[in-house]
Amino acid sequence: MSAALTWERRFWRFLDAELSPFPGRGNALLRNVLACALVIILSMSLEVPLLALSLILVFFVSQSNLVLTRMAGILFMVSATIAIGIAILLLKFTYGYPLLRILCASAVFLVSVFAMRATRLGPLFFVVAIVTIYMQSLVDLTAQPELLLRGCLWVWMAVVYPTLVTLLVNTVLLPKEPQRQLRETMRRQLAQVDARLAALGEGQMETARISAVEVQQGVLSLHKLLKFASMRAPVKETREIEQLALITCVSRLYAAAAALKFNCDDTEALAALRQDCAALGAAIDADNLSQPPVLSSEALQRLLAPPALEEMRDALRALATAEHATPSGAPTAKEPLLVRDAFSNPNYLRFAFKTWLATLICYVFYNGVDWPGIHTVMLTCVIIALPSLGASTQKGLLRIGGCLMGSALALLCIVFVVPHIETLVGLLAMSLPVIALGAWVAAGSERISYAGLQIMFCFALALLEQFGPSIDLTEVRDRLVGILIGVLVSTLVHGVLWPESEGDSLRRRLADALHEIAALLRPPVLEPGDPSDRLHGQSLRSWRQLAECEAMLARVALEPGWHQGEHEELTLFTQTLLAKAREVLLLTDQLQRNRVVLEAQLPVLTQRWLDEQQQEMSDWLEQYALHLQTQGTAFEALPAQDVTMAGVGVNAEALLHDLRTLHHLLDSLPDWQRYEQGALSEPSP
Repeated sequence: MSAALTWERRFWRFLDAELSPFPGRGNALLRNVLACALVIILSMSLEVPLLALSLILVFFVSQSNLVLTRMAGILFMVSATIAIGIAILLLKFTYGYPLLRILCASAVFLVSVFAMRATRLGPLFFVVAIVTIYMQSLVDLTAQPELLLRGCLWVWMAVVYPTLVTLLVNTVLLPKEPQRQLRETMRRQLAQVDARLAALGEGQMETARISAVEVQQGVLSLHKLLKFASMRAPVKETREIEQLALITCVSRLYAAAAALKFNCDDTEALAALRQDCAALGAAIDADNLSQPPVLSSEALQRLLAPPALEEMRDALRALATAEHATPSGAPTAKEPLLVRDAFSNPNYLRFAFKTWLATLICYVFYNGVDWPGIHTVMLTCVIIALPSLGASTQKGLLRIGGCLMGSALALLCIVFVVPHIETLVGLLAMSLPVIALGAWVAAGSERISYAGLQIMFCFALALLEQFGPSIDLTEVRDRLVGILIGVLVSTLVHGVLWPESEGDSLRRRLADALHEIAALLRPPVLEPGDPSDRLHGQSLRSWRQLAECEAMLARVALEPGWHQGEHEELTLFTQTLLAKAREVLLLTDQLQRNRVVLEAQLPVLTQRWLDEQQQEMSDWLEQYALHLQTQGTAFEALPAQDVTMAGVGVNAEALLHDLRTLHHLLDSLPDWQRYEQGALSEPSP
């Protein structure tokens, strides 16, 4: 009973976290609903078929910002044109010869699925594979060649025109510019920094805390938005360097505010820093960095305590005094079209073969039982075909869950609403709330977004495929049966033939992230350039690796047979390690920045002692990561540390406190050796 309650509590907590509003989600909802409303009006008025396909294209094309939306729109139009052209050529030469048609379509499908993983143009070849498979079911449903050709051309129209409508809505009516998103994100982080400083000045230590997870998400989101902003409006390199210096400053302020753990009595310093953050926020709103804001904290010509305040002043000063010159260096090389191991890695060809085999089994099945209503079973095999078992299982579950909800809503509307609808206005009033629900879910994280597409698509497939009221319940039933069979067949084929599991590489990814943190923890070395920039680059790489590990763990946890009886324990164990690693990285970054600030004030003996302590902890973390990667290398416990030093000043005392806290965090990292000897060595129940 307690386990069931725990699972239920986790489920509702998961839904609460994934369905909660966040900045930008409402805008995504409005863009999708408005574009879908226009598409419904145009398709129903002009009798353009395949409305469900048109609506799902709206969801696919509409992205988080205008840059991604335009890239997706162009990609889908080009892909659809190429795919329809290939399909028409195949039908021209193979129509009337079923065996030859299947062989040629299989060859095109195998090449497309192989190219999905072996090239940088995976989405393009995904569309080619989908259209190739869909055309095979269209041949079985259409007896006349002329109608078949018209069907191919209508598929192209159903893809292209909603893409243009979506681009129009996202560009003219409700644009989401990445530059504006970048400014809004920086302003939100500065508002949190200001709230934290205000709380510390009022003696409310537990108020407005900033967690390590928030620091990780904040750093990565700023750099991602800067990349999109540069793609949206190419500017001079000096301007891009100014933007990079700005987000580096905001990231340093955000991380320093997260490191403030104690109340501060220096009200003058807190007030000055709050004024500086407000001035920086005003400059960001005005998009005017050519005239750096006047810093109030510059008037404080003394050492600030705790060191995090000194780090905040140093970050603001570095931004105000930076010379944005164009660096000399070779331009970055473009990534090649083919991945490095395209022809040496057998997994790519095996993946294509498994996907083709699952699709062919479903094709033979639905033709053998003469059940054309479940022809989308083949599309399911392609849609949920992902490199790892965990990712495929996750997408399959989202597809089933979204289909169940969309079909249930369609069933309710068919029974209670459709008999009372007579006009297009009534159709919109019935459809748009369901589309809004799907858009809200689709705007969430990757853990639930695909379910939103399925809610909308299944609802539209059941009710909006005809140009009149639909009361046929068999469409809902056939859709459910087709998805369930497709997920089952695809999971079995991918799980039996050369299964690709990410569980084995999860340890390696974790070890790589810990190696990067250990490198950041080493004693600072005098090198040319700004040490703060080097620290920011190292911490950025570490945050990215930890984020990749978290995403991989979410997929691995869904892999069939993931350590079987130890599934829950090992997943919880890895989550604990990731949480500890985030805290270690945040404190390591702050410790190194404080050392840069205080290096000149520290005695030589203290500096050497700190170097020894940091080197010792770095070496131990390297051994821990090596054991994690090799699953057999022995490592000793972290040696006890004596950090009681007197007469080193207030800031140095805070530095030593950070060192003690970091030592305690490292000592509390999970013991993989003891876990393997205990939990993993026991037989599964």
